[in-house]
Amino acid sequence: MDSKDIRTLKILEKVDNDRSPSQRDLAGELNISLGLVNSFIKRLVKKGFVKITTIPKNRIKYILTPHGAAEKSRLTYLYIQHSYNFYKQARQKLRNLYIALENQGITRIVFYGAGDLAEIAYISLQESAIQLIAIVDDAKMDTRFMKFLVMDPAHLDTISYDKILVTAINSRRAILQKIAQSGIPSDLVIEIN
Repeated sequence: MDSKDIRTLKILEKVDNDRSPSQRDLAGELNISLGLVNSFIKRLVKKGFVKITTIPKNRIKYILTPHGAAEKSRLTYLYIQHSYNFYKQARQKLRNLYIALENQGITRIVFYGAGDLAEIAYISLQESAIQLIAIVDDAKMDTRFMKFLVMDPAHLDTISYDKILVTAINSRRAILQKIAQSGIPSDLVIEIN
């Protein structure tokens, strides 16, 4: 499932669940430009998934058509299937990684990133003897992740650990650069491949 399908699904869900979302609402929800939302809406109208009507005060209302509801169901099924496959693959990769780390004598790790992949990594970690010491994340500092308070990555030098596992999906390159700039040796950093 590609990003275009995911955006289409989110727009169809928003149109179906919201009485009259504006394009600005949709752009904010999807974290994309207003122009891109406009082009998505036009494409959905052209395909017959969404109908446009005008409501008072020059506002536009989007209505999900029966064809659009069927497309939303199809994309939802694909999304669930995609998510399940991602979960299964991530669990297997993490099991293998944790076995390899245990064989190297690694006992204490830090997660860098407190998102969905970190949740899967945490669940998988419960099957090993490795201990999670801390979770760091620039964007989620001072929030809770499982039983941990997410810390500022600047505090990595105050933590005793064997390895840092990058558990962020989208900002890996920036995270690796930040870790390198902080003087942490690259052999202490692990990525899930």
